[in-house]
Amino acid sequence: MCPACLEPPEPFQAEYYCVACRTPFRNAFPLDAEGRCPLCRHGLRGFDAAYSFGSYEGRLREWIHLFKYGRIKTMRRPLGDLLARALPRDERFDLVVPVPLHWRRRWKRGFNQTELLASDVAKRLGMTVARVLRRVRHTATQTGLSNTGRRHNVAAAFRVSRWSRLAGKSILLIDDVMTTGATAAACGTALRRAGAARVVLLTVARADRRFEPATVPLTESQEEKLGDVG
Repeated sequence: MCPACLEPPEPFQAEYYCVACRTPFRNAFPLDAEGRCPLCRHGLRGFDAAYSFGSYEGRLREWIHLFKYGRIKTMRRPLGDLLARALPRDERFDLVVPVPLHWRRRWKRGFNQTELLASDVAKRLGMTVARVLRRVRHTATQTGLSNTGRRHNVAAAFRVSRWSRLAGKSILLIDDVMTTGATAAACGTALRRAGAARVVLLTVARADRRFEPATVPLTESQEEKLGDVG
């Protein structure tokens, strides 16, 4: 990689955003007096808060693709540094939980990038990774689905292992990218049903959905990549 590509990406910036899920908005109209978006007001997120370092575009997107699809595992350290920068220092957790891959996708890729990132985060916090979530259903690609369609697509796709003891626990849920938050919401719902008291999502990047993306046909490989993003 050239020196320019190794320069750290810029952190996410938005003038208007939800105080809970940090979703950015063009103006303050969707937010209530407490600064919460409609999904958070109605408890549809499945998690209590969300933190991300930057926007899923440009250099940050390239870094994630090198790690995730290029299988350049040395990228886990700089991406782990960005995760650490995104997490407020006053947050405290009992468990660090990675978003799991279905066994078919893990077999095809050879590893779960989220588990590697979670290991780095847990090490920084003096904790170990708790693999309490399982992906019990292989879901179709999320590409082209509406927000509601994405939530339906991953509904009941995750389950907490029977031996897990999560009652009253504060969970830090790790993923690489957040788009609509449908995957994280499904994970958070499963964790809460198992007794978790609080679920906080931490991702390297999030999609900036304030602006409509250009309509450009996707290749099959691009659709597969986008399908991994929840």
